[in-house]
Amino acid sequence: MELNGHNDERFARLRDELSANLESGEELGAAVAVDIDGELVVDLWGGYRDTARTVPWDRDTIVNVWSTTKEITALAVLMLVDRGLVDLNVPVATYWPEFGQAGKEAIEVRHLMAHTSGVSGWEQPFALEDMYDWEKSVSRLAGQAPWWEPGTASGYHAQNQGHLLGEIVRRVSGKTLKQFVAEEITEPLGVDLQIGAQAKDDGRIAEIVPPPPLPFDFGSVPTDSVMFKTLTGPAADAAAANTPAWRGADMGGLNGHTNARALVRTMSIISRGGAVGGVRLLSEKTIDRIFDEQARGEDLVLGVPLRFGIGFGLPEPTTLPYIPDERICFWGGWGGSMTVMFPLQKMTVSYVMNKMSAGIIGSDRSEAYIRAILHGVAA
Repeated sequence: MELNGHNDERFARLRDELSANLESGEELGAAVAVDIDGELVVDLWGGYRDTARTVPWDRDTIVNVWSTTKEITALAVLMLVDRGLVDLNVPVATYWPEFGQAGKEAIEVRHLMAHTSGVSGWEQPFALEDMYDWEKSVSRLAGQAPWWEPGTASGYHAQNQGHLLGEIVRRVSGKTLKQFVAEEITEPLGVDLQIGAQAKDDGRIAEIVPPPPLPFDFGSVPTDSVMFKTLTGPAADAAAANTPAWRGADMGGLNGHTNARALVRTMSIISRGGAVGGVRLLSEKTIDRIFDEQARGEDLVLGVPLRFGIGFGLPEPTTLPYIPDERICFWGGWGGSMTVMFPLQKMTVSYVMNKMSAGIIGSDRSEAYIRAILHGVAA
């Protein structure tokens, strides 16, 4: 299996891992990139965009990256924080008055950023297609009550975090989240990244291959639990990502379309002190807020120990032992995509793919790639 792109010789093990997974069929198509202080030391891609294996994954292939999109949305909110337009420690209702209903008047912006708001999904009935309707989806969120006491625990806002934060972006900036990302992030940085995907890009989007069933036995999960309500409100359908309706929606928690190269350039804003290529999006002070721990313990939705800062996950060795327990922030997407920021090393790592694994936060493949990258850095 031909692997394209380049890598510094320190990362030969990474190249071998990716090549072997493509050769074995463990990967269908994938890309990995590593930026160290502005130098793209790894930019690799290979495999196929389609299940028929007729269309190669090329340099400009993009793919739906699921919850890795949440990192882009968090960056958008942090940019508004940096400009003094959003305060993380004030009620969401300050910017979105309708949200302050049904016991949500004290929920702060930071609670949405850290998955601790108590509003981790939509009350039923709510169909997957309803997420595509912005006004309907945010008005439903505004009207419902929290499912646990806000700020006391995390419960992964699996599908709705982009709607919650995106409405703050819209109220404050006057731009939809999709528009804000395009005009304030993508254009200044010159990156191939968007919320959703334009119809003109259909021909270069990799086909999503759904994963095995989620590792949850819903039969044994109480229907009134936060886990059940979140993961069925609405029930996820990976195949939906291949539809025009999905690509046309504004879903900052789910439907970012991009590649590894664009993700490392974008998220190296965090690793490199707030500026990339002369474009400053954040101050050091705002970056520091990311590492302000908001929650640590068993997540009410995913059922595993997690740590959350502001907008990003923080290292939790019990759950993700391959991410060093230091000043690092990250998040990943359903199926295994992941982007990790290492500010101490000024390093950013990203992996995207189209054949999804069973993982919700990382996968065996992302673990192998990250271990190989850290091995190369230490060599």
